[in-house]
Amino acid sequence: MPASLKKFFPFLHWFPLKGDILKADFLAGITVALVLIPQSMAYAQLAGMPAYFGLYAAFLPVAVAALWGSSNQLATGPVAVVSLLTASSLAVLATPGSDQFVALAIMLALLVGIVQLLLGVFKLGVIVNFLSHPVIVGFTNAAAMIIGLSQVSKLFGVPMGRSEHFINDIVGVFRLIGDTHLPTLAMGVLAIAIMWGIRKYKPKLPGVLIAVVVTTLLSWSIGFERNAAGKPEQIADPALLAVVQQSMAAARRVDDLNTSIVEKSAALKSMQKTAGGDNVRTVQMAAELELARIEARAAEAAFNKEKAALRHLQVVRSVDADGATLAIYALDRAPQDVALDDTRYRLRKLTASDFKLVGGGEVVGAIPEGLPSMKMPDFNLDALGSLLSTALVISLVGFMEAISIAKAIAAKTRQRLDPNQELIGQGLSNVVGSLTQAFPVSGSFSRSAVNMNAGAKTGMSSVITALFVLLTLLFLTPLLYHLPQAVLAAIIIMAVIGLVNLKAVKHAWHASKHDGIAAVATFIATLAFAPHLDNGIMVGAGLALGLYLYRTMSPRVAILGRYSDGTLRDLKVYPDLPTSKHLVAIRFDGSLYFANVAYFEDAVLEAVANHPDARYVLVVGDGINQLDASGEEVVHHLVERLRSTGITLVFSGLKRQVLDVMRATGLHDVIGQNNLFATEDQAIAAIYEQLGENAADDLFCAVSPGGRFS
Repeated sequence: MPASLKKFFPFLHWFPLKGDILKADFLAGITVALVLIPQSMAYAQLAGMPAYFGLYAAFLPVAVAALWGSSNQLATGPVAVVSLLTASSLAVLATPGSDQFVALAIMLALLVGIVQLLLGVFKLGVIVNFLSHPVIVGFTNAAAMIIGLSQVSKLFGVPMGRSEHFINDIVGVFRLIGDTHLPTLAMGVLAIAIMWGIRKYKPKLPGVLIAVVVTTLLSWSIGFERNAAGKPEQIADPALLAVVQQSMAAARRVDDLNTSIVEKSAALKSMQKTAGGDNVRTVQMAAELELARIEARAAEAAFNKEKAALRHLQVVRSVDADGATLAIYALDRAPQDVALDDTRYRLRKLTASDFKLVGGGEVVGAIPEGLPSMKMPDFNLDALGSLLSTALVISLVGFMEAISIAKAIAAKTRQRLDPNQELIGQGLSNVVGSLTQAFPVSGSFSRSAVNMNAGAKTGMSSVITALFVLLTLLFLTPLLYHLPQAVLAAIIIMAVIGLVNLKAVKHAWHASKHDGIAAVATFIATLAFAPHLDNGIMVGAGLALGLYLYRTMSPRVAILGRYSDGTLRDLKVYPDLPTSKHLVAIRFDGSLYFANVAYFEDAVLEAVANHPDARYVLVVGDGINQLDASGEEVVHHLVERLRSTGITLVFSGLKRQVLDVMRATGLHDVIGQNNLFATEDQAIAAIYEQLGENAADDLFCAVSPGGRFS
């Protein structure tokens, strides 16, 4: 088979598939699918999407990433960190779970896929190195904590607000702990106990699947849901109706203001393009937009107060023979002669037109049967600018997560990986996923480990996983109706516990204080900026680059003396070493580039000032790996400046790439071939031959009567 064909279709390397390999892949694929199906639904909700969109993201993206990737065991699909980044970036643009939010998430998947695909095609996988390991460690720890805390409300069965400050939202949840729905908490705790117990005592069993099956059957058998839809015309209690209508008016006010903000924002952007930002009407419209936002925040606060007042209000209902709602009454004012059902309800999820009667726990509910429709994502040009930076962050973070997992597995399987091909695989999976209504995906550590431990030999195992998800979409979705939302929250919490690794932050600190600062700063920034997690990782990446530049701006400069074995060593380490009044030897441990050439010049001039009788300055350049235009310019002027005062600048041990720059710019001729040496010993020998008898009593380097180096 032609090598060029395998380059475009890397999955051809799997073939021909032998019977034992296909059997191993089949078993591994089924095993991963049993973990992926409930996990994908949980991560969909973490991403702010309806649960069933997780199944869409677990279908074609899983297979495409395996077919065009380079790792045989990497399992792609919805993952916690990428899902949270998706939710945090889109929550400011649309209400989570709304049609607009879903459309933006699908569009984001397309943008992420395009970015990754371009990076892979142009072999720019090295760009991921801009996110250093300490930054990723700090971000991952903070994100894991945020993910876990974001699920607490579902675990306790209480509502959680969404604001610009995640910490305030969490504080609000803990204030409502007294309203905990005990059956919901029991379901969540049961699921955690099952998964923890199986992980500890029977790790080979699919703990997530067992927890889902047990809790779903229990939910179905006890009638865990007990919820119903409600409309204001069904309320037969005038006092209750007045309270509900007041809250609905507040909800309507919020909706109207948000719609107005969207319209004003679009009009402002259009006017800025046509009339410019300094136009009087543009400035006026910008002020109107800001005023609308202030009004919206005030209306949102008022609506939250209305909902808080309803939170403790219990109602009952009368029903017909089919269980449909006939009338709704306040619990303490229900008529004695009306037949009521046995459940007490609370009013939740209030909108401008209806509400939900919640008498039990939240379940996944009805999942559309069949495959997702295949179509191009709806492009929102107004949101494109906001999503591009997020797409870049998700592309890099998602790929770094995927390639780190793939490398860890490849170290055990001894498979050779191609990072750029992996970028292509991840990019194609997100592009294809966006065409089938999926949100951004990446490589999963937990499922990849399951895949490898289950015996997967090729990427065919992921194709089989996707086929099993296909069967679920076609035939098995009704079985998931009674799955409690608290169980999905428990799945996420158990999955992210393993991501919290504070020892890694401590390790980074011990390795380098600057790395430790970058890790801690990223951790704090991510928590502080939540839910805008992309800001946290941007701060960390910028700080890491800044600290790197700071380190290289002041590299180590050592004044050298002669050790007993003839080598040159740092006087700061060995202060009693003999030196020369005729020669100053300096070692520069860093590249000569724009950020540190001034430091190099100052170090040389300071050494000359401290040795007024010196006629030669030897720069031991073994540690100089690079010379840029700024470095060449400074060295050029330094050579001429010292030469004008009778001092010669000599270099030893320069690498080929540095000498090539010197030759190309003419610096080689300025320094002189007779002042460039391969080793420090050759340089010192030549210098002392030039000094002759004047240096016969020099302790730094003894010279024989004939003037030869000895």
